[in-house]
Amino acid sequence: MICNMDKSKILGHFAIFTAYTIFGFNIITCKNLVSFGIISPMGIFCLRAIGATICFWLLSLFLPKEKVDLKDLPKIFLASMLGLFLTQISFLKAMTITTPVDASIMTSLTPIFTMFIAAFFLKEPITLKKAGGVAISFFGVILLILNSVHAPNGVEHSHPMGLFLMMCNCLFFALYLGAFKPLVQKYGTVTFMKWMFLFSAIATFPLNFTEMTTINYTNLPNELLWNLAFTVICATFIAYFLVPIGQNSLRPTVVSMYAYIQPFIAAFVSIALQMDRLTWQKIIAAVLVFTGVTLVNKSKAREDMQ
Repeated sequence: MICNMDKSKILGHFAIFTAYTIFGFNIITCKNLVSFGIISPMGIFCLRAIGATICFWLLSLFLPKEKVDLKDLPKIFLASMLGLFLTQISFLKAMTITTPVDASIMTSLTPIFTMFIAAFFLKEPITLKKAGGVAISFFGVILLILNSVHAPNGVEHSHPMGLFLMMCNCLFFALYLGAFKPLVQKYGTVTFMKWMFLFSAIATFPLNFTEMTTINYTNLPNELLWNLAFTVICATFIAYFLVPIGQNSLRPTVVSMYAYIQPFIAAFVSIALQMDRLTWQKIIAAVLVFTGVTLVNKSKAREDMQ
C-alpha cells in the first residue's frame, strides 16, 4: 500500500511538473498570439476550449464509459468557470498589457491563495513548515523580480491593470485547486476534463460567434498557427490532462507550489532570446524557490496529524 502510494505521488509530481513547465512556455506563446492582434484574447480561449473539448471527447470514446451524476454537473460547471473560463480569460487579457516575465512572476501568488483556500475548504493545516516553505519560495520570486535585467531591446513595462488581472488569474485557479479536489478524485481524468472544457466552450462560443465565423483561417500567418497549435494541443489538452493526475495524489498547496516553475521557464526563454541575462541573483532565487517547494512537500497533511 505504501509502495503504491509512493508511486502515485511520484506520478503526481511528474504530471504537475510537466504541466507547469508547459504553462511556463505557454506564457511566451500566448504573448506572441495576442501580439499579432488578429485573434482577441476571448477568441484565443474559445479556440482552446473547442479544441480541447474535441480532443477529450474523442479520447473518451476509446476508454471505458463513466457516467457523471446529474447532481455533480452544476459543480463541474462551476469548476469549469473558475479553473478554465475565468482563469484563462484573465490571463489572456493580462498578456495584452503585461510582459511575459512579469506575468509568470505574478503566478507566485497562487500557492499563497491556495494555502488559505485549502485550509478553509479541506481543513488542511497551515503548519509552520508549510508557511515557511511558501514564504521562502515567494521571496525567491521577489528576488527574481527585483534583479531582472533586460537588454535595451527588451519588452515594455507591465500595466498595473495587467498585474491585477494576473492576481485575479491566481485567485481563480487557487479556488479551483482548493475547492474541487473531492470532485476531481471522484471521476477519471478524461471524464472530468471533457465536461470541464465542454462547459467552457458552451460559455465562450456565443460570446465569440461573430469573431470565430469571420476569421479567415486560411490566411493566418504560419507563426501564429504554430503558436496556436502549441497552446491548444500542449498547453490545453496535454497540460490539463496532467493537472488532475497531480490533484488526485497531491495536496492542493503542493500542486500550486509548482506555479513557481513558470517564472524560471519565462526567464530562461527570455535569456535564450537575449531579452534577459543570467545573474547570481537568479541562481539564488532558484535555490530559494525549490527549497520552499521541498519544505511544503514534506509538511504534514491533515490525515498525518490526526
